[in-house]
Parts: sequence; structure tokens; C-alpha cells
Amino acid sequence: MPNKILILFAHPLFEKSNTNAALIKHIPESGNITFHDLYENYPNFDVDVKKEQELLAAHDIIIWHHPMYWYSCPPLLKQWIDLVLEHGWAYGSKGKELIGKRIFQVITTGGQKENYTPQGKDHFTITQLLEPFCQTAKVCNMHYLPPFVVHGTHFIKAEEMDNYGRLYAGLLNYMEQNDFDLGQFHGHLYMNDWLRNKLL
Repeated sequence: MPNKILILFAHPLFEKSNTNAALIKHIPESGNITFHDLYENYPNFDVDVKKEQELLAAHDIIIWHHPMYWYSCPPLLKQWIDLVLEHGWAYGSKGKELIGKRIFQVITTGGQKENYTPQGKDHFTITQLLEPFCQTAKVCNMHYLPPFVVHGTHFIKAEEMDNYGRLYAGLLNYMEQNDFDLGQFHGHLYMNDWLRNKLL
């Protein structure tokens, strides 16, 4: 059985993001992949909690796809997390709806990769900065996987954007079609690196 994938996309200025446009353009057309634009659906931040929970329940793999905003996510995605992942539904002694689902992030950031190191200008790795999301997933009994990250979006040429888009498509195709072992991601800071190694 193919995996069903839910992409929760949150970008308040999507029309200005060539990199995200390139990524989204390459999302495969499949009945098993749902692309859900939060800012398009909830321009006034009035998140339909029941609808969102039904979407989560119907999918096996969840992707939070968003730009890095002040070392976190845009405000609508934070609101989505606060409202949708309810106690008694997503976590707690009776919150069992998300157990075993796999989740990861697709991140775009203007900062170069070398910035996100202890010696770099941002002092922390992407993995360290995403720890609150990792912990959120763990509290909800989901499996949190390494992020797919596009760095230096202000400097990327069109050809490189297209390459990232094809890599993203390859990742989605693989995850849709394979019942993969979670252990294979251990030791990889980025999903991109794991996928490139797999394709070589």
C-alpha cells in the first residue's frame, strides 16, 4: 500500500519566494499526496481544527513546509500547532490519533549552510533550532525525521532551484512508494544528504 503524504505549506509571502515556487512545482501529481496551503485556506487565522485533524488522521507522513522565520516557523503554522494538536486527541493518555505517523520539515532559509554551525553567525545548527518541533512530534508519539533544507535562497540561481525541486520530487516519490526503515536516517542532519547518498 502506498503511503499517503500531507504537505502543510505555510508561507505568508509565497508570491515572493522563487525557491518555494520551484519546490512546489515539482511535487508529483498523485492521489496519495495532498498539498495544503495554510495561508490560502486560513487568511484570517481561523483554523478549522476538526478539518485539520481529519486530514492528519487520513495521512501517514506529515510535512511542515515553511521558510525559517526568526529561527522558527511563520505565525500561522505556530497557531496550527497550538490549536490542532489538542490534548486528548494528539497527546495525553487518551491522545492516540497520531501514534506512529512520520513527520519532518521542508525548510527554506536565506542564510548559508555555514552560518548554521557553532562557529557561524547563527551559532546553532538547523537541527538544534528545530528541537521544539522534534519534541512536539515526540509528545504526539510521531517519528520525527531529519529536515529537507534549502539554504541561501537569496543567492540560488534558477538551475539550482530546479535541482532542489527535482530532489524534493524524488524524496516524495520514494516516501510514497516505500515502507522505509526509520533507522536509515540516523546520522544524517539533512534529509537532502541522505537522499543524495541514496541516489548515488
